[in-house]
Amino acid sequence: MYESFYGLSAKPFQLTPDPSFFFASKWHKRALSYLEYGLAQAEGFIVITGGIGTGKTTIANSLLEEIQGDIFAAQIVTPKLSPDELVKMVASKFELNVEGKSKADILKDLEKFLFQLHQQGKRALLLVDEAQNLPLETIEELRMLSNFQAKGKPLLQSFLLGQEELQPILRAPNMEQFRQRIVASCHLSPLTDSDVRRYIEFRLQHAGWRGASLFTEGAYQKIFEFTQGVPRKINTLTDRILLYGFLEELQELDENAVEAVVNEVADEMFIQPPAPVADNSPIRETDGTVAVGDASKDIKYYKDMLKELTDALDDAINQKVKLTRYIDKLLKKKYKTYIRLKSDEE
Repeated sequence: MYESFYGLSAKPFQLTPDPSFFFASKWHKRALSYLEYGLAQAEGFIVITGGIGTGKTTIANSLLEEIQGDIFAAQIVTPKLSPDELVKMVASKFELNVEGKSKADILKDLEKFLFQLHQQGKRALLLVDEAQNLPLETIEELRMLSNFQAKGKPLLQSFLLGQEELQPILRAPNMEQFRQRIVASCHLSPLTDSDVRRYIEFRLQHAGWRGASLFTEGAYQKIFEFTQGVPRKINTLTDRILLYGFLEELQELDENAVEAVVNEVADEMFIQPPAPVADNSPIRETDGTVAVGDASKDIKYYKDMLKELTDALDDAINQKVKLTRYIDKLLKKKYKTYIRLKSDEE
């Protein structure tokens, strides 16, 4: 509705995850690097967690978009599946017939299918979304599926994407064997205030916006305060702001426009807008003196240390991904040479 008014060729803030609108914030880049690293390792489990609407599914879809032809990928979104139901769903996602078959027969067919992929120089990848819904025994069934091997190499690799509740599930004492199979894990945090602005501008430009900044500085700040940096909430709110701007014929969207929409959305969603940021001025004691502690300095110090550490880890992961890709290319080249020489001998 508002697209033509603002000169857009597409809807920039739709809720359905779209890989073409993938915005690579620092944390999202890291999660994608973990997925790519895990993919290059071709074994074990990769676990990505994050709050509702932080972009886990979008990252998975972005990975699937870039996946190579030698990988047969399947993705499932899990309700509370029993172990038997999981096996059936996995097999059906790999296009196997499960109708009227027992679990033992399905497992036999699945192993045969995975082995045939291996003989063709291919492998299988399973992405499990909303993995926090899986009971412990069903996650254990996933681990058992990873036991399918050929010449010491696993035939099935799995990525688990889930909300924060997945973390305590995997920390359970009886999940030790599963934890030992985890190659890497990463937690997605919400966007920062500066990321929110870049996120909105990126999606607008991707949808065809070619003008100057559509939102004012105050508007960006209010959007961040209300959404707390959660991409799905940003999409919902910003979509409504654009609709409001269209109806009011606004060429610029300021904090007043955002405030008007925030009040509407808060009422509809039965939530209260977040309270204003607390005053950080020094606390006055009852005797009139000012209590100035070193807590803020300590927090800044540890934040700086954490930033340096995460930056170093990011660099290490990126280098590891590049190295594994290079080795993977060499192995593929040697494998093709081996096949050619073997065919010449025959």
